[in-house]
Amino acid sequence: MIVPRYNLWLEQDGKVVLSGWRVRLLQAVASTGSITAAAEAVDVPYRRAWEKLKEMEKRLGLSLLETEVGGAGGGGARLTAEAEELVARFLEFSNGFEAEVETRFERAFDGIRAG
Repeated sequence: MIVPRYNLWLEQDGKVVLSGWRVRLLQAVASTGSITAAAEAVDVPYRRAWEKLKEMEKRLGLSLLETEVGGAGGGGARLTAEAEELVARFLEFSNGFEAEVETRFERAFDGIRAG
């Protein structure tokens, strides 16, 4: 069956700053309180998650995480207010794109669903 797919991201100076995957990573940090657990949740190595988080901070020019170094109680991470706002804005912006893609696909490929 033919199905439409799309990938939405935001760039600054030709470089990705936010995408659906990056937002899911930020959401995973928010929900788990840990970069390690967030990396596991989005199924990437810790190092890749850390690199992408730092890359976003550098490209956006703001801090996205507040972190605490481990110790007796363990470390942790949480989103800054700016990161929470970016996640909310990206979700608001992207909400409805999937339905729009499906609608346009239906119009363009009416009756052509091979499979």
